[in-house]
Amino acid sequence: MTDKNVTESPWTEWRSVTPARLALGRAGAGMPTDEVLRFGWAHAMARDAIHAALDVPKLEAALHDQGWTVAHTHSRAPDRTTYLRRPDLGRVIDPDEIAKLRTVPLVRSDVCIVIGDGLSSIAIDRHAAPLLAALKPLLANELKQAPVIIATQARVALADEIAELLQAKLSIMLIGERPGLSSPDSLGIYITHAPFRGRNDAGRNCISNVRPEGMSYAAAAFKLTWLVREALNRGLTGVDLKDESDLALLTGGNTARLPGPIA
Repeated sequence: MTDKNVTESPWTEWRSVTPARLALGRAGAGMPTDEVLRFGWAHAMARDAIHAALDVPKLEAALHDQGWTVAHTHSRAPDRTTYLRRPDLGRVIDPDEIAKLRTVPLVRSDVCIVIGDGLSSIAIDRHAAPLLAALKPLLANELKQAPVIIATQARVALADEIAELLQAKLSIMLIGERPGLSSPDSLGIYITHAPFRGRNDAGRNCISNVRPEGMSYAAAAFKLTWLVREALNRGLTGVDLKDESDLALLTGGNTARLPGPIA
């Protein structure tokens, strides 16, 4: 039976093509009960994404199965509450961890990949390993890499200090993005050439909303590979590097081969 007090929005059909909260309908002066319940569920999912701890052993095992070398670190934020209240502490490495990272065998690395829990560990749990599986075949054999670093209580800028310590030319940070009411598990990617502690965000390129409901792993890996190649070739990232990977795809550009170490 249809509730005669519920007024359907003429935009209801749009809901079939977007997870956005639109065309919610109306029951008297308020929203229908089912929409109120959906909002509460989405809000709870977003809160869980922020507070849940990253399952580091599970992620490390998945990366080892793909053939990656893995190391660990964490920021100066000692716990989740501090991390949320003090964003600055999430951008720098804990002093004790600096000594540990210096023991990691150094190669002449072009790229340092950092995986940070960020504001959604759920995004990392679900999407980091599948994304790296899609990325790995696109990296040329001659492209030397530092170990993949799993970082907890991490903000984006933490990758700058890690890559600087490992003497990498470019950092890639995979991080859980701030949850939304329709996307609690969105993964973001930040690419920074010449990373160092104190680097500002104008020097980064970003790929956002990597997840099955957003940008696919294959599409994100293609775009990331293009940006890495261009960053190493041009010696820059950020506002000076415009993402033209879509044009390269349309014109049949080859992103499967990246440059070797650049002098």
